[in-house]
Amino acid sequence: MSGSVTWNKLTYSNSMGLKLAALLHTRSDLKTAVIVCHGFTGSKEGGGKALTMSEELGKLGYAALLFDFCGCGESEGDFSDISLTRHIGDIKSSVDFCLEAGFKRVITTGRSFGGTAAVCHGAADERVAGVSAWAAPAEPVRLFSGFLEQAGEPNHKLVPLARQDGAIHVKRSFFQDLASYDVAENAALLAPRPLQVVHGSNDEVVPVRNADIIFKAAGQPKDMQIISGADHQFTGHYRQAWAAFFKWLKEHFPV
Repeated sequence: MSGSVTWNKLTYSNSMGLKLAALLHTRSDLKTAVIVCHGFTGSKEGGGKALTMSEELGKLGYAALLFDFCGCGESEGDFSDISLTRHIGDIKSSVDFCLEAGFKRVITTGRSFGGTAAVCHGAADERVAGVSAWAAPAEPVRLFSGFLEQAGEPNHKLVPLARQDGAIHVKRSFFQDLASYDVAENAALLAPRPLQVVHGSNDEVVPVRNADIIFKAAGQPKDMQIISGADHQFTGHYRQAWAAFFKWLKEHFPV
């Protein structure tokens, strides 16, 4: 080993020239980087859990890159411009950064919408060695279509998405962009690179059937872990999800 694993705060640009805020947890001798992609309205820290998980990864010999998608957290951009295409582009920029930083192997993991983006990105970017998707929507159009139906007149450019602290808004183009992706088809394109699907049995936001769709479409090697009793946030069960992820990493990407 060469020194201790430390946190580094940094930024790098995406394809649109927007600065993405990131945290890199690494040590000079670590050659495998895990890129962690947050959920739809989340941020790189994951309420602190992503930070703790990254520190656990460091103990196992993996570096971790946490970043905010553009328009989220500390990254530049407007959230209303969000799209699956932009998320995929931000992951590509994150892979670019890791490889330019000297890492020899890159794995992506994402939760919820970040997991969907990781699957779709990995299908098109063979530099990614493997993907682990947690609580990822396999049918994002179906998941979000109700908001568009409730939005009223089509001349309103912004569509509200209700959440506990009020409403956030996205552009109508968000829904058009979603319709251009077949998540199951993208999952199938990952093989022969490993894919892991992690989902909570009690997920009421993204029902567990979404995990089945992704898993059934994927080629080998693939792994599915249904965490009994877990909700969409893996509340009270996140360490079980971590354990499944760490086991998968050690099996397919030993360091």
